[in-house]
Amino acid sequence: MTPRPIRVCLIMHSTRSDNLGVGALTVSQIEILRGIGRSLGRDIDITVLDWKDARTPYVSGPDIRILDLDGRFLKNPRGFFATVRRSDLVIDIGAGDSFADIYGRGRLIRMFVMKFLTHLARTPLVVAPQTIGPFTKGWSKTLALLSLRLSALVVTRDAKSTAALRELGYRAAAIEASDVALRLPYTAPPPRADGPPRVGINVSGLLMAGGYTGKNELGIGLDYPALIRNLIRRFQTAGAEVHLVPHVIVRSGAMVKEDDYRASEALAAEFPGTILAPAFDSPSEAKSYIAGLDFFMGARMHACIAAFSSGVPVVPMAYSRKFEGLFGTLGYGRTVDCTSESAAVIEEKIMAAYETRADLAAEASVALALGRDKLLAYEQGLEHLLERAGA
Repeated sequence: MTPRPIRVCLIMHSTRSDNLGVGALTVSQIEILRGIGRSLGRDIDITVLDWKDARTPYVSGPDIRILDLDGRFLKNPRGFFATVRRSDLVIDIGAGDSFADIYGRGRLIRMFVMKFLTHLARTPLVVAPQTIGPFTKGWSKTLALLSLRLSALVVTRDAKSTAALRELGYRAAAIEASDVALRLPYTAPPPRADGPPRVGINVSGLLMAGGYTGKNELGIGLDYPALIRNLIRRFQTAGAEVHLVPHVIVRSGAMVKEDDYRASEALAAEFPGTILAPAFDSPSEAKSYIAGLDFFMGARMHACIAAFSSGVPVVPMAYSRKFEGLFGTLGYGRTVDCTSESAAVIEEKIMAAYETRADLAAEASVALALGRDKLLAYEQGLEHLLERAGA
């Protein structure tokens, strides 16, 4: 008798977010689940509870079901609760870094509702590799710790998050892995023998706009637009072919001010000779483009992960602790900090890294091997749970 498929539900993932970093997590998670299914010799049916976005989903197949998630679905007992109760396992990746109270009360409350409805349904919950914290409020610390204690598997993606987990009071076993996007599939570029060095700059529309509100709530300590313009000038003067590479692509709606593409398009018009990368339709398409560059920098962390995991020397331009947490845990110490370092210091660090990009590539290769080993621990823990769930 053929066993039924193992039913897995993904929450706080997205198959169609304008933020290709969140999409990269989802595509990579599904890649991991499909690999585990092959290893176990079992079919895995994957349901993604996804907020409504206009994009065509990045993933498809007979094993994928996408259900629209909104407030009504969340509150309806026949909606969210029934879906997770029918599942054998629920995996929550927290959109990478949303399991914190720094992004506002509303977002975190929605996350807690989903977590505790899953606990109430008695379906095992996996806290997939993500940034944990910071939590600064008493109520959020209490609820976060309670949910973590009720979870079947807790996984962080960096040492800073592991420390935050312990500071919350969580004492049970946890896995310190790495970002699942290290597994994001892509098409490797063909060999290239000549031509000028190709330098990619991921321009953050969010930072160009001064943050979500325009009031610099992210604490950027420098003139980010001026820094980007100076970098373009210096790379062009050095004879490089400059590519402006968007990674959050917002075609319409309230969040259009965060759009990397519009910010890059304006800079491409301002600086003749720069190359504007396409408005990518998927995370893998973006990674495949980035993989064809010779050097890369950016303020979108998953754009930097795409470079890092495809062998492109990269300088991450951090605006939060998640950058140093991820790359620093792997021993890759090339991150610059836009909240504490001056524009002049960052500019010189990036230009020096460009001149020694072969050294960066060697350092990244060692760090990437460590990241994949750490990620394997998550995959093995997840496989053990799925094997038990499908028994």
